[in-house]
Amino acid sequence: MFHSLHPMSEYHGAARAVGGCAIYVSDKPGSHDFNLLKKLVFYDGSILRAKLPGRPTKDFLFSDPSRDGKSLLKIWNHNDYSGVLGVFNCQGAGWCRVGKKNLIHDEQPGTVTSIIRSRDVGCSAKIAGDGWNGNAIIFSHLGGEVLYLPKNTSLPVTLKSREYEVFTVVPVKELSNGGSFAPIGLIKMFNSGGAVKDLRYEVDESAIVNMKVRGSGVFRAYSSSKPKRVTVDEDAVPFTYNEGTGLVCIDLKIPPVELYLWKITMEL
Repeated sequence: MFHSLHPMSEYHGAARAVGGCAIYVSDKPGSHDFNLLKKLVFYDGSILRAKLPGRPTKDFLFSDPSRDGKSLLKIWNHNDYSGVLGVFNCQGAGWCRVGKKNLIHDEQPGTVTSIIRSRDVGCSAKIAGDGWNGNAIIFSHLGGEVLYLPKNTSLPVTLKSREYEVFTVVPVKELSNGGSFAPIGLIKMFNSGGAVKDLRYEVDESAIVNMKVRGSGVFRAYSSSKPKRVTVDEDAVPFTYNEGTGLVCIDLKIPPVELYLWKITMEL
């Protein structure tokens, strides 16, 4: 539970998005930040809830991200076809076991730099399935950047005090026609990859990707080549493709009914 209209509301909203938990707000009537709430909740009241309880990454399991002055808190979770990684700078205050309350021990904690890797998401190999080579697409929610992260490489993350970032981590599927693909999801949501509920590949003369996606807004996917055609519920739709980043972008309308799944097909 948190206040949506608060100086730290986005920070706490991001934490709920990667926590895999139910989401509640304790706002008083008329005091709401609907732009923030729309990153968590759809028009039908449903949320993109991750599959597991959020848990710390293994590399910082025995670090103290609130007191040691050098660690960021990294919490991972996963969806059906992607991982989600929340990174938080929470240095400067911590829970006091004696006084049973939070205590501020550093009024001006400094900037902290850490790294993220695709294997920070503990279930990456299980999500990707057989034949995954370890390469992944990383999408940053605040930065809006998409990076291709090869196996065993890392990405530096620098956060000032009380800053955060949420990363969507998507295993890259290598296709038999030589291309590669990774669905990112609804990029305006904290947990963008949670929107992808089904993902299937058909390989013929050209590769065909079939997806079922929940919600509305800007949907993005990575593709090494420009799609020949994109359809939503069998209807051809306009799309954009960035040659530099490999991003395919389409707009999904508000679903006609609650919990509706759009059928998206991309011919690559």
